[in-house]
Formats: sequence, structure tokens, C-alpha cells
Amino acid sequence: MEFSTEQHQRQFEFREFVDQVIIPYSHKHDLDERIHPEVLQRLMASGYLGANLPEKYGGLGADNITLGILNEEMGRGCSSVRSLFTVHGMVALSILKWGTENQRQEWLPRMAAGEVLGAFGLTEPNAGSDAKSIETTALLDGDEYILNGKKKWITIGQIANVFLVFAKVEGKPTAFLVERNQAGLFIEPMFGLLGARASMIAELTFDNCRIPKKCLLGQIGAGLSHIALQCLDYGRYTIACGCVGLAQACLEQSISYSNSRIQFGKPIRENQLIQKMITEMVVNRKAARLLCYKAGYLRDKGDPDSIIETWVAKYYASTTVNKIASDAIQIHGANGCYRDYPIERFYRDARINEIIEGTTQIHEALIATQEFMSDKYAF
Repeated sequence: MEFSTEQHQRQFEFREFVDQVIIPYSHKHDLDERIHPEVLQRLMASGYLGANLPEKYGGLGADNITLGILNEEMGRGCSSVRSLFTVHGMVALSILKWGTENQRQEWLPRMAAGEVLGAFGLTEPNAGSDAKSIETTALLDGDEYILNGKKKWITIGQIANVFLVFAKVEGKPTAFLVERNQAGLFIEPMFGLLGARASMIAELTFDNCRIPKKCLLGQIGAGLSHIALQCLDYGRYTIACGCVGLAQACLEQSISYSNSRIQFGKPIRENQLIQKMITEMVVNRKAARLLCYKAGYLRDKGDPDSIIETWVAKYYASTTVNKIASDAIQIHGANGCYRDYPIERFYRDARINEIIEGTTQIHEALIATQEFMSDKYAF
């Protein structure tokens, strides 16, 4: 697949931004378990946080291939920063598609400018892959809804200004926009994550949290079947592309190390087993990238097959980056197990991608089921 001239220009621009702004702070992000304020300010000024929004709302109006390139580069630089792009984009996209025009005007220009950060509130202590089992409730009382329940593992929850929260209204999963300063909302930071440690995750508690009726997003009962599914589909695409970027980072570090590390009087790059691992990294990274771009191409066309192709891309990219990160550790030997080398962080970050936005096992079940239901094998 060939990039357009504009896509090539964006790729160079994104890569330069990541090299200059993101990578110098990526190690500090991991140690401090937060995204540095300077990086946040530069992200806001860049306009990239509104990449998936139309220009009429202050966004870049980027196509899905360009969005893929952006998330690939962010994933190459810092998995936690890429996670910010994912959840912020999910919330913005849901408001764009399902919000009223008043909601769009209220939120989208500020989200595009990075003045408001969005977080996705679906997962709960007792509801992960089984999203239909959410226990948070919303009860209509006059002109307000009263929210009660908990959300957990909420990416960027520590600093988000608005949360897309899913709760049951008379047993029907429904979506709401809840502002950070809403009375009855309590935010507890969570630390000690295995990887993507600067994702600034939080647990949210809603204790008789009253929100205006206008905070309802879309229709009652459409929370999972429409809004959440669309958000998660977008999230899987950005994560898949981010995995390609992380794989690229592992490859670049492994090649650099193999050129400089001398053993038995020669660089380890001359060892055929090292060459085999590098070759597999190159080929598998390219395969993952092509799967991502195929999904992006179908998304731009509005092809319904884009959904399953996004599943495939996320599954392959997330499992592949774990293999690549593991081989990168092996190439670095003991140095790869030490935090002064970025490979140690890459290895931990890679592991997270097989869990978020659908575990590897959920992907396997859905991809296989899709194939079983297909009639292309009928005789």
C-alpha cells in the first residue's frame, strides 16, 4: 500500500515530534508513573489530540491511515502517551457520532485543543470482558440522573476532565458524560501497573452522583450496542497501530545494540541466531503494519468488514509485539533486564496490549466464530 504525499509528510512530522518531545521523557514517565506536564502542554499545542475530529470542531480531520500513523509513532515513543490518545479519541468520537449538536459544541472544540481530556469509563471491579454485567446504575430523578457504582482501570482517570460513563437505566446499559468536578464523584489514583505505568489509571466511585439529564449521550439502552462498541473498535485500531510502533522501537534498539555489543571479538550482529531474531522482528512488524493499514483502509471506506479486520490487526499486532519484545530482551541479555535500557520497559509495556480493549482469548473466540459463521467455505 502506498501513502499519499500528505500521509508521508504527516509521518515525518509525527516522527520528529515523538523524537523531540516524547522519547526524552519516556523513561521519566515510567519511573514517575505520570505523563510529564511539559509533554501534556506540547501535546495540547500540537493539535494532535483532535486528529480524529472534523475541522469544523477544531480537529485535523485526519483519515484512518493518518490516525494509524499517528498512533504508531506515539506507540514507538511512549505507550502511556499512546494510551492517552486512544481513550481521549474514543470519547471525542462518541460525542461526535452520538451527541447532540449542543454537546458537540460544548465539548469537541475544547477536546480538539486539548483543553479538556476525556476518559472511557466502562470497566468495573466485577465487569471486564463481560461488559454487559456492569453494575453501575443511573436513576432518573426529575431533571437529574443519580449515579451509583464503581469503575476501575480507567486510563487517564487521574487527570481527565470528562468521563464517558456506562450505567444501567432500568437494566439497560446507557452512556453519560460526567464532569470531573461533579459532586458525588470520587477519583482514587492507582499505581504499580506492570506496564504503561504513566497511563495514570484511576478508580471512580459514584456515590449518589447527580448529573443533569442533558448529560445522557445517545438513547437509553444504546450504551453498549452502539456507543461502547464503536469506541472499542476505534480503540482496538489505535492500540494495534501502537503495537507496531512499539515493535519498531524494539527493533531499532536491538539493531543498535547488536552493532555495538562485542562478544568473542566481534559484534553480535554477526551471530546467525541474532540475525534470525532480527529477521523475524522485521517480517512480523511489517505484517502487523499491513494488517493495520488494511483495517484503516476499510474503515475509511465504511466497509463493514473493517470491524473483523480491526480485530485481526489488534490480535496479531499485540501478540507479535510481545514476541518481538521478548527476543529484544534476549538479544540484550542481562542488560535487557535492567531499567537503564529501554528494552526492559518495552517488554512490560508490550504485555499490557494483550489485555486492553479485549484480551487475546476474547479475540481468538470472536475471530474463530466469525469464520465459522462465514459462508465462504461452503461447497
